[in-house]
Amino acid sequence: MQTKIVSEIQPLHDIGNMLYNISTTTLTLTLTNAKKRWRRAYFSVYFSNAMASIAKDVFSKALPVSHPTYSVVNIKEPVTDHFHGIDQTQLVDIVQNKDLEALRRFAGVKGLAKTLHTHLDDGIDGQDLNERRTVFGSNTYHKPPPKGLFYFVVEAFKDVTILILIGCAVLSLGFGIKEDGIKEGWYEGGSILLAVFLVIVVSAVSNFRQEKQFDSLSKISNNIKIDVVREGRRQKISIFDIVVGDIVVLNVGDQIPADGLFIDGHSLLVDESSMTGESEQIEVNATGNPFLISGAKVADGHCRMLVLSVGMNTSWGKMMSSITGDNNEQTPLQSRLNKLTSSIGKVGLAVAFLVLLVMLIRYFTGNTEDENGKREYNGKPTSVNEILDSVTGIFSAAVTIVVVAIPEGLPLAVTLTLAYSMKRMMSDQAMVRKLSACETMGSATVICTDKTGTLTMNQMTVTKFWLGLEYIEQHASNVFSLQVLELLHEAVGLNTTGTIFKHASRLVPEYSGSPTEKAILSWAVEHLEMDMEKLKQCSTVLHVETFNSKKKRSGVSIRRNNDNTIHVHWKGAAEMVLAMCSKYYISNGCKEIIDSDSRKQLENIIEGMAASSLRCIAFAHKKVFEGTETLAEEGLTLLGIVGLKDPCRPGSKKAIETCRFAGVEVKMITGDNLFTAKAIATECGILESGQEVCEDEVVEGVQFRNFTDEERMQKVDRIRVMARSSPFDKLLMVKCLKQKGHVVAVTGDGTNDAPALKEADIGLSMGIQGTEVAKQSSDIVILDDDIASISTVLMWGRCVYNNIQKFIQFQLTVNVAALVINFIAAVTSGGVPLTAVQLLWVNLIMDTLGALALATEGPTKELLNKPPVGRVEPLITNVMWRNLLAQAIFQITVLLTFQFKGKAIFNVDERVKDTIIFNTFVLCQVFNEFNSRKLEKRNIFKGIHKNRLFIGIIGITIILQIVMVEFLKKFADTERLNGVQWGICVGIAALSWPIGWVMKLTPVPDKPFLSYIRR
Repeated sequence: MQTKIVSEIQPLHDIGNMLYNISTTTLTLTLTNAKKRWRRAYFSVYFSNAMASIAKDVFSKALPVSHPTYSVVNIKEPVTDHFHGIDQTQLVDIVQNKDLEALRRFAGVKGLAKTLHTHLDDGIDGQDLNERRTVFGSNTYHKPPPKGLFYFVVEAFKDVTILILIGCAVLSLGFGIKEDGIKEGWYEGGSILLAVFLVIVVSAVSNFRQEKQFDSLSKISNNIKIDVVREGRRQKISIFDIVVGDIVVLNVGDQIPADGLFIDGHSLLVDESSMTGESEQIEVNATGNPFLISGAKVADGHCRMLVLSVGMNTSWGKMMSSITGDNNEQTPLQSRLNKLTSSIGKVGLAVAFLVLLVMLIRYFTGNTEDENGKREYNGKPTSVNEILDSVTGIFSAAVTIVVVAIPEGLPLAVTLTLAYSMKRMMSDQAMVRKLSACETMGSATVICTDKTGTLTMNQMTVTKFWLGLEYIEQHASNVFSLQVLELLHEAVGLNTTGTIFKHASRLVPEYSGSPTEKAILSWAVEHLEMDMEKLKQCSTVLHVETFNSKKKRSGVSIRRNNDNTIHVHWKGAAEMVLAMCSKYYISNGCKEIIDSDSRKQLENIIEGMAASSLRCIAFAHKKVFEGTETLAEEGLTLLGIVGLKDPCRPGSKKAIETCRFAGVEVKMITGDNLFTAKAIATECGILESGQEVCEDEVVEGVQFRNFTDEERMQKVDRIRVMARSSPFDKLLMVKCLKQKGHVVAVTGDGTNDAPALKEADIGLSMGIQGTEVAKQSSDIVILDDDIASISTVLMWGRCVYNNIQKFIQFQLTVNVAALVINFIAAVTSGGVPLTAVQLLWVNLIMDTLGALALATEGPTKELLNKPPVGRVEPLITNVMWRNLLAQAIFQITVLLTFQFKGKAIFNVDERVKDTIIFNTFVLCQVFNEFNSRKLEKRNIFKGIHKNRLFIGIIGITIILQIVMVEFLKKFADTERLNGVQWGICVGIAALSWPIGWVMKLTPVPDKPFLSYIRR
């Protein structure tokens, strides 16, 4: 009867299934009181609504109704109360307060996983991700709003010289309108204001664009990839995509991406110093302390974690949202340029003060004339307004000289070239985390590189297998006994951090883990017919000792479920595992004692494989008694040795040759044994093939650390390969090289590499294999882990330095010429040929447009033909002094000749003469911009077609100059020039090219010019 009623109701509301599920669930599950109350309430509400709806349907059938003339479509809304009743604040408090009592009330991790609809083995199903984000939030934090354009406009207004100029412009505007009326009187003051506004806007827009670029690079840097388990499959996702209920896989060096609970794992130590300030590492386990806090880093071990809270519900999220993204980092080059700018500014101030003094004296002594040839100051008859107007004009001219003299474009040029380089380096597989690394890399003299993944492909495959002294062919697992096969399955499948996922639709399984783990797992599955799932069901893992770079091995103890026997398995560097063994297995399952002869044979097998560039991994086993707490490390039986081939990267040899040609020494520091290290180093070109290797060129880490300090300092330059090295050995080498005066770049991928990466002048971490700790300790992340990308970074580093030197040469030429011309003209004639507006226009050309044109030149291979730039080499080299002084003297000579003899030479009036001077001066800078492209090469046009921005800026400058001269007469205080006058201006300016070409033939001494002056 009950079944009949339910079947009648079901088509309407499907309440039967609901009743059945609730009743059966209540009977079969052990629920907490809170859950029981929630389920009863839910059942009551749902049942009441269902009954009311049924009654409504019954009455509607009994009453006559009119049939509607429209169709009714029943749309089922998606269920959004999947997580109804879960108190999010409780989830947050459990981890943040480390509340074990609250965790017990939820029936532990298993109870919480069930509440969050998470399967502890397979993870979440991936279908309700949006719902989880809606209910619990996303794993992102609120960032302070980025600085807008208005902020940079306000910053530009804070410049003292700009404020003084605005004050002069306002005074000039007031006097002009009072004297000549608003129609004619606004020109001079208005022109200065417009020019100042133009300089401010261009500077603000440029800084705003760079801020946006740095912000976008920061987003890429923060987008960390992490392993999660979803739908039974281990996969990498962005930390921003993690949701509450996710199962996260954590290994050494990972940053914990959210707050959560320890599910299972081994030997887990966590560094919470970024959150608590405590440097001591904290042990995390399932019983005493299962709490994992976001922002902390995994120092040792591995685990799986259940995510409980994300984003702004975590302490890390709240802390990060309060941190502003100010990029106030001053690179060493920027600091040096600020000092240079300050020094030049002081000279400019002194010159401007002298000009002001001379012009005031000339004015008040009656030695100045107006445009009509009348004396400007006549004592008492001269009105106060006229005096103030003239003094304001003089003061404005002096201030404008300061504006031109102070090369504020230098810091802008550094920012532009660094930002441009960072953007381009991203496309060349290098992500810059610290700006200073861009320029420092150009000075690198030594690169200490890893082997695996950097010089090699990091695509490992097992190519050889030895069972004791017997070589086993591929797919020959049937040649040895079932006992040995079972032990090998355990050695590979249970002593690993890798996993195997079998797709229902694919024949080939999916392997995850490190390249070494994946290679060994795939070999065991394909050649030894290992079944990972069956293996896990037959055994229980008791204790795990994770791999570390010091011992170079990992171990596990397991209990077999069928006979309760306990077995210890070790896996690691072949010679180290062999040293732990006293016996070895043969194919029939018997054990043979390792005597001196057989040990020598086994050592020869390992050396032979290593000499063939194979990484040798050995497996060892021992059966132990119940109650053994630590893993046995003596009296083991050797199970077998595998050789893994990791081919060299195709471009590694060429990249090392490129570095050597550029004067940069490459040293290989690896954890592999001596023979593998030698073979790979020879293959890559670090050691010369066919030549006998000197004793000092290849050492082991233990030798290096056992040298005395004097021996290390003597031998460190000659060492090319260091094998079996620990992270401490790498750090020691970096310190020695720096003491010898080298600029050191170091590559690293492991957590233990962090000290060496921080100690080095440039830390280069690996983007693919690098841990999060290594990346955060580095200056540049090599995204593809390739040595070729490191040589590209080297070239970009030199390009940054070279571009800034080009701009310094260009700007100082303008500074020297403008200062000398205005000073001499002011002292001799009482007026300056270049007005405030004209000098502001020149300032705009050389500062912003010049920086854009010269700071965005791409790197060329010519940069690698020279040795590295030293730490203390002067920014302005002898070559630069030669070039800039030659151009400045040429410009000063020509323009002063025009100033004093121009009216007679061209047969023109004063205004046309001043326009010719202004036009020639600007065009000289345009032509000199081409000269500045190459500091030493005579062919200044090489590669110009590749820099469209340079060509565009030159074109814009010429067009705007034509507009200034021909159409903005009152604004720029110019007169229109005829074709002949334009031809003279262009012809004289074009002489910059042959002068530059001739000057580059002139040799210069190696000793810096300024060193003679200092003596």
